[in-house]
Amino acid sequence: MILYVNACVRAESRTNRLAKALLNKLGAFEEVVLEDLEIKPLDGESLEYREAQIGKQNYNDRIFDLAKQFAGADVIVISAPYWDGQFPAVLKTYLENIYAIGIVTKYDENGCPQGLCKAEKLYYVTTAGGKYNPRFSYSYIDYLVKNMFGIRETELISAEYLDIEGNDAEDILSKAISNL
Repeated sequence: MILYVNACVRAESRTNRLAKALLNKLGAFEEVVLEDLEIKPLDGESLEYREAQIGKQNYNDRIFDLAKQFAGADVIVISAPYWDGQFPAVLKTYLENIYAIGIVTKYDENGCPQGLCKAEKLYYVTTAGGKYNPRFSYSYIDYLVKNMFGIRETELISAEYLDIEGNDAEDILSKAISNL
């Protein structure tokens, strides 16, 4: 199963267009639109509840549904526009909510994470109005999924300089799509 994690919030999102072009090449997919989810950042109460369920190995609780979906995917595509030097907060909230020990990761006897995700590859798709710097977006995702979730390969797909005066954003996006 191909899982599409959509962190785009604009109806006419250029990032979503680029991701959908990739998905058309990859095949049928299941989409999670993060804006439509009722997820919140973990707080003391929700973290305590989640840890209690993990302690009891009660992975049937609905709080683990997104983590199980992510861990069971064969390929993952994340689309997230580049805003203010990073990705939208809803993506961080999603990652925080799926980081469940016993589903996406576990720790060995030395405290080192051992990834449990099935996916061999994750694509990270983004667009930027100006110059794109992957340091606080793709690089973070790359590190997390390789070192914590066990996904061996990631690929960055991006289009940048879309909002620079004099640039043809549609042409830049079309070229990025044709390079897929």
